[in-house]
Amino acid sequence: MTRTAVFSPFHVVEGDRGRGIVILADHARNVLPGEYGDLGLPAREFDRHIAYDIGVEAVSRSLARQLDAPALLCGYSRLLIDPNRGEDDPTLIRQLYDGTVVPANYPMSREERNQRLDLFYRPYHDAVGAMISSVAAESGRAPLIVSVHSFTPAMQGVARPWHVGLLWDKDDRVVTPLMQALSADPALVVGDNEPYDGALRGDTMYKHAIANGYPHVLIEIRQDLIASEAGAEEWADRLAPILDGINARPDIHEVKFFGSRTGPVPGG
Repeated sequence: MTRTAVFSPFHVVEGDRGRGIVILADHARNVLPGEYGDLGLPAREFDRHIAYDIGVEAVSRSLARQLDAPALLCGYSRLLIDPNRGEDDPTLIRQLYDGTVVPANYPMSREERNQRLDLFYRPYHDAVGAMISSVAAESGRAPLIVSVHSFTPAMQGVARPWHVGLLWDKDDRVVTPLMQALSADPALVVGDNEPYDGALRGDTMYKHAIANGYPHVLIEIRQDLIASEAGAEEWADRLAPILDGINARPDIHEVKFFGSRTGPVPGG
């Protein structure tokens, strides 16, 4: 687990907000605020995917640099509270995750749950909303939101063949051209809503993209491909020109409400 002198629930990577694109990394770090210690877990657990998305911070920072785009990185481990879940999601604060019991998360009092929401979860989402709003204002158009995640090569003994997966709900404006570009490489196995379904009510894309009618995509890269700096840079090099081309299309940057497969979207 990484220790920092000053803890923050989010970290901003600056870029040209007038370009109309935002990079988000919900699970960038395995950090905990000092008062939470190690949640009762051995240090090795914080090197696993249960604590963070391996390789994602490096990919996100490289994408931000290459695209001259702002990025927002979550500053805490998903074991504290998962920013990519709705507030009412039962997996918001995990008590058991891929075979690991998290002692400090069970039992969980209402007061402790609300404290984690107030101190960590909501400040992160407030920062995401503020960054997206500033990009919309400075670019004068609906921003393109790119969320970067990573997934394990196998889960519960089942191998995952995809090199990268694109997650989405009903808005395919970004997914379609990105899928076409990645699939043109015969060496890549590209998943469509794999290894997860992109329709997750209350998650980051739902809150900040779907509910606002903004174009978006969630990119999942297999962790073994980006665990090294070289691998992370290779994937950023692959994705940056494709995303840059998509971002250059005027038709992408329109407010359009597609709704959600999870049910009605408030305000959408």
